[in-house]
Amino acid sequence: PWCLLLQFLSYLGACDRLLKQGYEEGQVEEAMEMFQYSEKKAAEFLHLLAQFNDMGFQQNEIKEVLLLCGNQREKALEELVMK
Repeated sequence: PWCLLLQFLSYLGACDRLLKQGYEEGQVEEAMEMFQYSEKKAAEFLHLLAQFNDMGFQQNEIKEVLLLCGNQREKALEELVMK
C-alpha cells in the first residue's frame, strides 16, 4: 500500500511540474500514460508537440509521428514534412 501511495504522489508531482510549464491537463495525463509515467519522456513529447503545433502541423499527426520516432525531433520533423 505504501508503495502505491508513493507512486501516486510521484505521478502527481510530475503532473504538477508539467502543468506549471504551461501544458494542458489532458495532454499531460495522456503523455504520462503513453510513456508509462516517465516525466522526462512525457516532457520531451509535450515540448515537441507544442513546437510542431506552432509550425502548423496537425496535432493527431504529430502525436503519431512522435510515438513512431521515439521523440527524436529531426526524424519526426522529416516524417511530418513528408506527409
